[in-house]
Amino acid sequence: MGHSHTHNHSHTQDLNSRNLLISILLNIAITVAQVIGGILSGSLALLSDALHNFSDVISLVISYVANKLVKKKASLKRTFGYKRAEILAAFINAATLIIVAVLLIIEAIERFNHPEEIESNLVIWLSTIAILGNGFSVLLLKKSANDNMNLKSAYLHLLTDMMASVAVLIGGLLMKFYEIWWIDSALTLAIAIYLVVMGWDLLKNSFNVLMLFTPQATSLNAIVEDIQKIDVIQNVHHVHIWQLNEDEIHLEAHIDFNKDITLSEFDVILNEIEELVYHNYDINHINIQPEFGKCDAKDVIVQD
Repeated sequence: MGHSHTHNHSHTQDLNSRNLLISILLNIAITVAQVIGGILSGSLALLSDALHNFSDVISLVISYVANKLVKKKASLKRTFGYKRAEILAAFINAATLIIVAVLLIIEAIERFNHPEEIESNLVIWLSTIAILGNGFSVLLLKKSANDNMNLKSAYLHLLTDMMASVAVLIGGLLMKFYEIWWIDSALTLAIAIYLVVMGWDLLKNSFNVLMLFTPQATSLNAIVEDIQKIDVIQNVHHVHIWQLNEDEIHLEAHIDFNKDITLSEFDVILNEIEELVYHNYDINHINIQPEFGKCDAKDVIVQD
């Protein structure tokens, strides 16, 4: 038995899809321009920024596809539908952030040993274009990124790339006026380290959801104690709490009653439990197995 507190997000999802599509087209144009400019100017920072922009295109496409999939309805073969699609997209995108960062670190170290003169004017103009394009994309996704892990992964890709372009612009100006050629590699290294820091937290959070771990902000012991305060409940055991996606936290438990209650009495208690866990712990889907006098393990966590 269970209960659900849900809302219709179709309009928001349509808006997110449109914003993602605009961002994809912008980043394809920026990537092509930066690859050509990086080759002509000899700038590693510009080429690395192009590589990151290309990873942005891939991540945005993944986010776009996931955003479309999540709208598909449940079926006999897929009883949850594609509700996990956006979490999977967030995990993939966070992983690519870190992989790209490692590649940039390797390239930056190699270029430190062999600094090259760079055509700074081209670097300055192309990095400015990238800042404007990525900045617009960041504004499009900023609001949705607060509540959606998939959109947050796309937003982080774009935000870090915009910051990378700012760093490349600063480097181009320093190279133009002061001929500090090693700044190109230094900025590349700084960008890469920042990517690792930003990507790791998102990778960890999406991994936790995919592995069905108890949400970090949820206290399982507190939930059990609160439910056991209801008079007729003797014990709460065999508990599982997991996050299905951004909107759904599920609770599954066995409840041992201290007397043989009727089904109608159980419905009243079930409603009380649903309201308790929803308002106190944001759990909006529960599945309770009632028991009386059953000889089974009464531990909160039972090793299945």
